[in-house]
Parts: sequence; structure tokens; C-alpha cells
Amino acid sequence: MIGSPEYPVLSKDGDVIIGGAFSIHSKITLQALSFTEQPQRLTCTSLNFREFRFVQTMIFGIEEINNSSLLPNISIGYKIFDSCGSTLASMRSTTALINGQELTAQETCSGHSAVQAIIGESESSSTIVMSRATGPFRIPVISHFATCACLSNRKEYPSFFRTIPSDYFQSRALAQLVKYFGWTWVGAVRSDNDYGNNGMATFMEEARKEGVCVEYSEAILRTNSKESIAKVVEVIRQGTAKVLVAFLAQSEMDVLLEEALAQNMTGLQWIGSESWITARYLATEKTSKVISGAIGFTINKSKIPGLKDFLVKFTPKDENEKLCTGFENLKEINNTFTDVSELRISNNVYKAVYAIAHALQNTLSNTKAINNVIFLHFFQVLYSLKSINFTMPTGESVYFDSNGDPTARYELVNWQKNPAGDIVFITVGHYDASLPSDEQFVMKPVSIVWAGNSDMRPRSVCSESCQPGFRQAQIKGRPPCCFACVQCPVGEITNETDSVECIRCPLEYWSNENHSLCVPKKVEFLSFDENMGILLTVFALTGVSFTVAVGLVFFYFIDTPLVKASNTELSFLLLFSLTLCFLCSLTFIGQPSKWSCMLRHTAFGITFALCMSCVLARTIAVVMAFRATVPGNSLPQCSMPVQRMSVFCCTLFQVIICTLWLALAPPVPQKNMAHYTDKVILECDLGSVVGFWAVLGYVGLLAALCFVLAFLARKLPDNFNEAKFITFSMLIFCAVWITFIPAYVSSPGKFTVAVEIFAILASSFGLLSCIFIPKCYIIILKPEQNTRKRLMGKTHAKSQ
Repeated sequence: MIGSPEYPVLSKDGDVIIGGAFSIHSKITLQALSFTEQPQRLTCTSLNFREFRFVQTMIFGIEEINNSSLLPNISIGYKIFDSCGSTLASMRSTTALINGQELTAQETCSGHSAVQAIIGESESSSTIVMSRATGPFRIPVISHFATCACLSNRKEYPSFFRTIPSDYFQSRALAQLVKYFGWTWVGAVRSDNDYGNNGMATFMEEARKEGVCVEYSEAILRTNSKESIAKVVEVIRQGTAKVLVAFLAQSEMDVLLEEALAQNMTGLQWIGSESWITARYLATEKTSKVISGAIGFTINKSKIPGLKDFLVKFTPKDENEKLCTGFENLKEINNTFTDVSELRISNNVYKAVYAIAHALQNTLSNTKAINNVIFLHFFQVLYSLKSINFTMPTGESVYFDSNGDPTARYELVNWQKNPAGDIVFITVGHYDASLPSDEQFVMKPVSIVWAGNSDMRPRSVCSESCQPGFRQAQIKGRPPCCFACVQCPVGEITNETDSVECIRCPLEYWSNENHSLCVPKKVEFLSFDENMGILLTVFALTGVSFTVAVGLVFFYFIDTPLVKASNTELSFLLLFSLTLCFLCSLTFIGQPSKWSCMLRHTAFGITFALCMSCVLARTIAVVMAFRATVPGNSLPQCSMPVQRMSVFCCTLFQVIICTLWLALAPPVPQKNMAHYTDKVILECDLGSVVGFWAVLGYVGLLAALCFVLAFLARKLPDNFNEAKFITFSMLIFCAVWITFIPAYVSSPGKFTVAVEIFAILASSFGLLSCIFIPKCYIIILKPEQNTRKRLMGKTHAKSQ
């Protein structure tokens, strides 16, 4: 069968004429121009059964309306042209529809359009040509298959409508589909025309928003050379992406599939656009080697009652080739033309016919006939089309938005084999752009067949997912989907797969070993349960035991000359204060609390002030007692009331300092998270640094006074030289606390507390050892020296 775009293929007179333009043939023959004779007219070959079914569906719809009460007393006729799948032929067909005459150089336009509306084209590029030509005349064009989003531009295409959704929504749906199945690394191939270029551009933009990367994007056209097509297939084969998004028109899909079969391009998961995903002639046993398990969006399937019977009544006849007699029975033929099991695009043609009929009904209801003749202007039909809203005989609502587009609704179909081995299109999901964004894409609870008829969904990623605890690190020069997995630094985590950034843990938390979870930081303080705490506790209790033991020895031998000479009352008071010094070290061990923080420093300050006051009083008493025994010396002896008062006053001053400290800025427990990153140090904040150093400084002042007085009295008689032992004890005391200062400042965490406890215990042991141990040695082991004669005799000898 041979056609021409310059003459209507099928036509019928009527009161109102509807034009039609379809790619009934898919190839066009262009004769070389000699410029010496009149050019021959264009000829078209290769009959497209699917497009011819669209033509018959249009005629069926018109006949159905003519036989109904929708337009009473009005008959609709038609003029249908063959655009041959070419923009050049489409322009000629459009011009013929507008002018109503054969397009020749000798004839001119009649001044009015022969049609009130046009249905067509099937391709976006041809439809763009048609819409630009009809736009200035306000002749409405309704396309059943042109999906380019560019056609929604009302400024450029003011008279364009369509019954198929814009590719803007299909492209977005495809991007969501790819993301839904976890494919972040895909290849892309498109038709190199308005349909493919615009659709793929939208897809790539939406895919980028969804975090999907396109490895390559190739463009083909059915008129490309075989070598060009082969290069595109080679690029696809060499790619690492396991998913191929094919935004192709049927004609481009044909040539690509042919070359893919030649190169045995298998193993890819194909994602198809609505143009070819339900083209049954592609779903064969041969092609299934390449595109088995294909998945893609298509418009909803419908049924048109009576269409099957209408199609099989068609009687083909070819006057040129004599290939058909015109008496063939199409009921016995099973091909794309007679197949009505997948009425999707045909239903769009059917809706377009009814849309024009309803627009005519609205227009005619407001138009008066003159002499039984109705005069219609096409801009009236255009105006009516903008406001139609009706229900098809099939129950489907039809209306157009402000851009001339219908509501975007799609079915997600999957190529599967039925028990008979035939490929069928199974609906596995839905997409409805009119719903909220989180409800638009819904999968059905059915199984999906993937590439190679496998039930295992393929993986298509440039880089494997980064597990929790790792983050994605962009590889220079590669797409965002190609990345390295880098473990989060300490203190930071990721708890999700493929995290872009690590999350820093809160201050009191730290990352676990896998860097996938923030766990509470280890809390550190000097406790009674750890080895260091136990050891210091043992030393403190040992010191208490020794001090009590010395007190018991002194109490037992209280009537001996050595004990009496040691100032019994001050000795017991000193032993009591040393006991408190040993015990106050225990307040530094354990979890800091409000009361323990206030107690530990004030108890330390007061007990050591009491201790130093006793030592100072003893030192003064010894010096004054010795000086009073020297002939000619009139210094009075230091009486007990005076010693008591000096001890009380010295201690009271420390109590006042501690009271002011606690009243103004007391020590409080705090969590120190600055020194260590992986643990929290529970410690006592001094509150007032001045208060702390005032307490410590006062103890140091008393110790310095003791040391000076004892040093001056170092040459007292041997048997009564207690000042010498006090000097040694003060040397130890001062050495310990002078060493304490830098150690305290530089020690981290619980070791700060341990240093302070060590200083307390060391200085306490120093005082106990230097002052009392020599006496206990004489009392217990050298009782013969514990006599008044022994003590006084040596004294007199020294004084002489």
C-alpha cells in the first residue's frame, strides 16, 4: 500500500469536518531534484498497522457519534492524511487540512479552513510542526500520542490539546521508579528529536534530585546510518550500568533493537517509555533475548465496545499492486491492527473524537442557523474545548487543564511470559500525578520478572553502599554516585546506609567501635572499687591505725617523763588532728556530689590548719620552755591556756576562710568533657580559685612559721630536741606540698584527685613519723632512757 501526504487517504463529507493526520506509513521516499522538470509527489511505504488502527478508531468514534443523539441533525465528516512519520510530510498534510485543497504551486488558499479541528500527530516533532502552523488560525489540534512537555507552552502552542499526559510527568515517574528500586547508576538512550530530547532532559534533572547518576546518554534517530546505531549499542555494551532507560519512539526502538540483537546485547534491565513499552509487535520470542523483563510506564488500558467488530469489517484493497482482492476476512487475521487487548493510545484517539464532539455541541448550542445553514468559526470550537468536562461511554472523565493537558495517570507494566510462552504486559504499579507527592507512586503486591526472566532484581550502582559508620567521599572527576566509603572520625557516627556526612555525637556521648551509634561516654572518677582507690584507702586507714596506735601508746605511758615532757594535751590534740587528716583524704574518693565537694576541701583545710596550729604551739612551747631554763633569761614559759588559745585562734581563722568560700562560691560537682574526648570526668569545680588557694596558702603559712621556729631551735639539747624532729617533719611537709602544686595542675582527670590525696597522706605520715615515732621508739624499745634524770641530765650538761 502506497500513500501520499498531499491527498487525504480517507475522507467523508459531513456538516462539520474533522481533520486527521497519522503516520499510516513509516517510510517516505524523497526523489532527487533535477530542477529541469516538475518534482514528483512524495510517496510513503511500509504500512504501520498500529497507526492504521488509530485511523480506524477515529472513524469508528465519528460513526458512533453520528449514530447517537450527541449532535442531533448534525453529521460529522472527516479528512485523514498520511504524514508518513516525517515532519516534511506532516507540514504538507497540515497545509492541505488548513486550505482544504491539493497543495500545488498554481492554486491559492480559499480563505477559510476546511476542518474545524485536527486529531494528530503521533510524534511530538510532527505535532510541533502542525501546531505551529495551525496556531495563528486558532484551529484546535488534539494529539493522542505527542507527549513532549514543550507542547504545554500556551504561548507557543495556543490551540494545542492532547489526551495523553505530558512527558514531564512520565519523566518524573521514571526517576522515582529508578530510585524506588535502588538503581543509582543507569544508562540512557533517547530519540534525537523533541520527544526524546525533552523527555530525557526532564528525566535527568529529576534523577539528579533523586540521587541517581546517568553513566551515558546516547541519542539516535531512525534515519541514522547503521554504523552510527552500532556505535550507540557499543557504548551501551561497554557501560557498567545494569539498567538502561530507553526514552525512544517506536521507530527508533525498532532500529536500536535490531542492532542490539545483532550484537547480542543481553543482561540489561530495560526501562521503557510509554511509546514502546506496550508495543505488542516488539514482544516476541526473538526480542525477549534482549529486552525480557522490561518495565515502564504507560497510560491506562481501556476497552472500546464494538471496535473489534468494526476493525474486522475493513476490506483492504490495493489498486496499484493488486495484492488484495478486497474480499479478505480480517476475522481470521491476528496482527497489530486487529489486536484490541491493549487499547491505550487507540483510546486516546477515541477520547479526542468525543472531546471535539462535545466542544461542537457546546458551540452549536450557542450558534443560530441562517437559512438552515450553520456557520462555525474554528476559534469557537477552540474556546469550547478549554471548558469541556464530560464522561466517556467507558466511564472515564475527560477534561483539559489550562495548558491543554489531561491528568497524568500511568500504569507500570512489566513484560512477563504467560503459561503459553507468550509475552504479556502485567500491571505491577500505578502513578497518579493528581495525588500528594508521597502517594503518587504505588506498587501492587505482585511479582516482577527482571532482565533475563529472572526473579532476582539486578543491582546497578557505581559504588557499593557505605554501611553505617562510614560516609561517602566524592571521587574527583567522577559523578556523585561514584564514591569511596570513609570511616567516620572518632566521636562521629552514621546510622544509615549511604550517609553523606557523619553526625557528631552530643557532648556526653561518644561513638561506638563501629562508629554507627552514639553511646554514653565512660564516666571517670576516683572510686573505691578501682585499684588506685583501694590502695589510697588502705594507706589512709593505715595512717589512721598508726595514729590511733600512737595515741594508745601515749595514753598507756601517760605518766612517763617522755610523755609528760611532750606536752600531753597538745600531743593528743595533734594525734586527733592527724587522724582527721588521714580520714579527710577518703572524702576525695567516690563520685563527687554537692556535699562531698564542699566537705573534701573545707575538711582538708580545717584539719590541716588544726594540725599545723598544734605543731606551731608545740614548737613555740618547746622554744620558750628551753629559753626559760637558761640562767639569766627572763622569758616567761608558754602556759597551757595560751597554747589552747593560739591553737583555737589559728584554726578559727581557717574556719572563717572556709565559711566565706562556701558562702560566696562553694565547690560544686561538674562534668569535665574538655580534657578527654571519649570520657566524662566527674570532678569538683573549685567554685572560687581564690578560696582554694587561700585555704592552701594559710596552711602553708602555718607550716612555714613552724619550720622557721623549729629551724632556729635546732641546737637545743639532744635529749630534749623535739624542735629537730619538727624541722624534719616540716621539711617533708613543705616538700610534699611544693611538689603538689605542679603535679596538681598537670595531672588529668582522676589523677588530679589522686595527687591531692597522696599529698595529704604523705604530709600526714611525715608529721606522724617525725614527731611521734622517735618517742614511741624510746617508750617501747628504750624504756631505760624514759627517765627524768636522763632527760634533765643531758639538758643541764648542754646548758653548762
